[in-house]
Amino acid sequence: MDIKDRIVVITGAAGGIGRALALACADAGARAVVCADLDGDGAAATADQVNAAGAHGVARAVNVAREEELRALIDDTEEQVGPIDLFCSNAGISLPGGPEVDNDGWQRIWDINVMAHVFAARHLAPRMIARGGGYFLNTASAAGLLSQVGSAPYAVTKHAAVGLAEWLALTYGDDGIKVSVLCPQAVRTNMTKGKEDHVASVDGMMEPEPVALACLEAIRAETFLVLPHPEVLQYMRNKTDNYDRWIGGMRKLNRRFNPKAD
Repeated sequence: MDIKDRIVVITGAAGGIGRALALACADAGARAVVCADLDGDGAAATADQVNAAGAHGVARAVNVAREEELRALIDDTEEQVGPIDLFCSNAGISLPGGPEVDNDGWQRIWDINVMAHVFAARHLAPRMIARGGGYFLNTASAAGLLSQVGSAPYAVTKHAAVGLAEWLALTYGDDGIKVSVLCPQAVRTNMTKGKEDHVASVDGMMEPEPVALACLEAIRAETFLVLPHPEVLQYMRNKTDNYDRWIGGMRKLNRRFNPKAD
């Protein structure tokens, strides 16, 4: 897919990867970029930057954990802006801890990191299929391919996000729907602020802008897996080559980075 003259919706657009994606799409010639975020003021600031870049920027305050709000985002965009060509389901959160995390915490991260992708597909995929195709870019994480030391909720939900993206790609590919899933390691965003020594930063912390450009390159090539940190591919190969050895290596990382393991 070429972004030029396309209508794009991006959740989590108030900052970080979402804002970088919005500006990259504007620079690539998108006709309109709808910037959605729980932080309405932040979404408006991104939309202003999109307008300054020459595209039509639209801001929406949206809680992606609420299905009715995501449905309204899709309905309103299609009615007021036009048919959505690319939906970037980018919003996400992190939560430290393991099984001891309370049920409310598990439910919140599940709703944002997984169900928001489900809601977007539920309400947009049938429209895309009816008009011959469309594109989903779902933000997951390298944690969805590997794991996340110190956060079971993050590791589990990001694995689920990757699994859903795979299912969408294999199920709707013959209907003209393309899917890419973004799986970076550490990116300099509000989520990683003050965590420069975090385990996800062992290969360095990327800025959001090159991550966004990697996404656009993948979309143009219709590549499923987006790996801005190329090391992740070898880590995946190590994992599948010898699972037990990989678990042993991850235990070493756990002892190094997770204070609870001491």
